[in-house]
Amino acid sequence: MRCGIALGSNLGDRLAHLRAAVAALRLLHAGPEPPLVSPVYETEPVDCEPDSPAYLNAVMEIRCERGALGLLRALQQIEHREGRPAAHDFHAPRTLDLDLLYLGDTVLQSPALTLPHPRIALRRFVLQPLADIRPEFILPGHTQPVAELLAGLPASPGVRLFPQNVQ
Repeated sequence: MRCGIALGSNLGDRLAHLRAAVAALRLLHAGPEPPLVSPVYETEPVDCEPDSPAYLNAVMEIRCERGALGLLRALQQIEHREGRPAAHDFHAPRTLDLDLLYLGDTVLQSPALTLPHPRIALRRFVLQPLADIRPEFILPGHTQPVAELLAGLPASPGVRLFPQNVQ
């Protein structure tokens, strides 16, 4: 199944954390074609503590044979290897944040995970990089392609293309 993952970092060497995540996610990729990796964006923090540092954000799509909760556990292990504590405040700055955006056509609501990600259509820092790799993709439970969802969001100077990539 196609699986979208949002990558974010706003502590330490942000680009190195994203690159380590991309390398680890490539190991989870089960398809013959290469995974899709978006450009990197520098973004203002959303719903974070005051004076939180800016984020680097990207989106990666892999093919995955794991179930949703197994994949979630794998993402949490990658975060932990990059220095994110297992117990953390919800909106605290972080070395690495990996959010499962979608997993095929799966629609899931559990205490551990909601798919597709419940705020994906509201967040430019997620939709912009996703639109770079999958503009025509229609998320489960939505009727508009990602590019149209992005176009419907208010303009934001807080999402800027970063000059370096994670590849």
